Amino acid sequence: MAETTPHPFTDLTPRERHILQRVVRGCSNGTISRELFLSEATVKTHVSRILGKLGVVSRVQAVVLAYETGFIRPGEAFEGEQQAPLRIAV
Repeated sequence: MAETTPHPFTDLTPRERHILQRVVRGCSNGTISRELFLSEATVKTHVSRILGKLGVVSRVQAVVLAYETGFIRPGEAFEGEQQAPLRIAV
């Protein structure tokens, strides 16, 4: 029987998951701090811990891992957000 590898996101706290969702969306530390009512230093600490837990060295690698593992799916609305309809200009 094949041994399964634990999902790398199971070690993240709920707060770290919220922050990672915003990192995936492309938010800066300043934007995340305003959205979640945290200091930028706190956000920076959370991002550093997220990177360490995921075993990656950059935000870009964390985003790629999030998509590759299915933690985030393209077009998915994040917790507490409504997905805006796609509008195409003609």
